[in-house]
Amino acid sequence: MITLRRNKNQNGPWVLYHANLRTKTLVIIIIASLILISVFLSNFLIDPNSLTTDFANINQAPSFEHIFGTDWMGRDMFTRTLLGLGLSIGVGAFAALISTVVAIILGILSSVNKVADEFVAAVIDLFGSIPHILLIILISISCGGGYYGVIMGVGLTHWTPLARVLRAEIKQIKTMDYIKLSEEFGKSKLWIAKEHIFPLIISQIIVGVILMFPHAIMHEASISFLGFGLPPHQPAIGIILAESMNYLSTGAWWLAFYPGLSLLILVLLFDLIGENVNKLLNPQSAQT
Repeated sequence: MITLRRNKNQNGPWVLYHANLRTKTLVIIIIASLILISVFLSNFLIDPNSLTTDFANINQAPSFEHIFGTDWMGRDMFTRTLLGLGLSIGVGAFAALISTVVAIILGILSSVNKVADEFVAAVIDLFGSIPHILLIILISISCGGGYYGVIMGVGLTHWTPLARVLRAEIKQIKTMDYIKLSEEFGKSKLWIAKEHIFPLIISQIIVGVILMFPHAIMHEASISFLGFGLPPHQPAIGIILAESMNYLSTGAWWLAFYPGLSLLILVLLFDLIGENVNKLLNPQSAQT
């Protein structure tokens, strides 16, 4: 990254300043995070009355008054898209929290003994063998559907990659000499897990949580698009895209283009943050 910076003499000319990799990484994380936070907080600033129907302006193309156009009920698509993105971030946050708790519990459980480790491996393989979308739909319906059902469906199915990583990391940590010394000194397995194992897997947990967001958001949009997610009155991106299918043949391309593009950008921002946080926590990955 190259920026302009003055010389020590404040009256001197501007010179090029080459930022190092760490500074560049921090700037990317901050900018991407600010965009995501702004999108989420905008949900609390939007007046619900702004989404009232206006049949005099149905299916209006993008303009200065409605930059994303209007839908089949005359509602502003920019407002609906922002609300949908904020809803997706909320679902992703709760789902990532649930998945992280499950992954940590199973990861720590795998460190107890060989039987527990084999049990955790079997559970991971079992959940990994079931088609993801099908499992999310089944859990969501079993939990009553709606916002709660979607969160539980997504949250209880996205823990497998992180659990697999934590299990492998814990197995490697347990081969270290200081773990064996702790066991010889009579330390309990719980004490070893709390004092030695857990501090060393925090970086994997942080990166794993961030990278869960895009997967959770995409799957929430997918099942909502299929009609198994959030109720139709919710301004979810999946619902907006499903509704737009009925009007694309009439030339109303903006009903799908802008919400879909916004969802893609949201997912890419989370991926960008995850990759750069991983560079900070695991500097070796930045050299590969």
